[in-house]
Amino acid sequence: MRKPLPAADPLLRLQASITARDDRLLGWLYDHGVLTTDQIATALFPSLDFAQRRLRRLTTVRAVDRFRPNKPDGGSYPYHYVLDQLGYHHVHAQRGLGPPRRDQARRRKQSLTARPDLPHLLGGNQVFIDLATHARTQPNTSLDRWQPASAFHSPGVFYRKGDNPQMTVRPAGLPRPDGAGVWTEHGRSVPFFLEYDTGRERLDILTEKIAKYERLYSMSTWAWPVLFHLPSARRELNLHHRLAAVDLEAIIATTTVELRTATGASPADQLWQIAGRRAGRHRLIALPYTDTDHDNEFPTLAVPNPDGRAA
Repeated sequence: MRKPLPAADPLLRLQASITARDDRLLGWLYDHGVLTTDQIATALFPSLDFAQRRLRRLTTVRAVDRFRPNKPDGGSYPYHYVLDQLGYHHVHAQRGLGPPRRDQARRRKQSLTARPDLPHLLGGNQVFIDLATHARTQPNTSLDRWQPASAFHSPGVFYRKGDNPQMTVRPAGLPRPDGAGVWTEHGRSVPFFLEYDTGRERLDILTEKIAKYERLYSMSTWAWPVLFHLPSARRELNLHHRLAAVDLEAIIATTTVELRTATGASPADQLWQIAGRRAGRHRLIALPYTDTDHDNEFPTLAVPNPDGRAA
């Protein structure tokens, strides 16, 4: 009697069936913690139904897990997806990180479900999801980098050759952005930091954050625009009023949920008002920055604009 063949390794079975889109999703969940069904669907899939079918499959094979928070006034929110243990094994294998801890998925899920600022995390993630959605539907655009807040918690993370070495020994006075990215459009790229504001903090907290970016750039040979995504036009006006009395070196650009809701615009669109600069709003790709390292990594390409001219 023939012996039965050994069961296939679950990780090998997953890797044999995974798509590039699955791989990107698992990487996002590893880096950014949690995404809702709607966020995943709009950024990566042609339809909600298609996304739900694929998410059910990834849940069945234990690449992802999900939970559904209850609303305070009754009912529940959409499913929130996180990495399951097999998903951690896949991402660690892809990135050469060695095996994850056996309880890594359980611990991360517990942390996220109990997290009091989960709406803040999801809101910050939404800005990048909206950029990824824009890139999925608009040619010659791409979200080339999306870094989480945790990428900027280590001492010396901002330091570049030629910067003030004090950055590495006094990190407490430097900013902790909610995320960072690189947006590319028609062959040109712009790096940026994101600060996502829910309106629950005093304006003093926002100006203190800006002071930390001022300190960072005074010690650096580079400067990225800092995007403040605010809830309302009133809060935006009040913040700009406070900053009008400050001689800013940092590039602070603001937009609001109200403006985006009214216009249906993407963060890539002409939404960003620069504090202390000329009036009017600017596209994300047009925001100024200084960074030779970025320019070397993302050189400007002569890609035709929609009107047929080179960028």
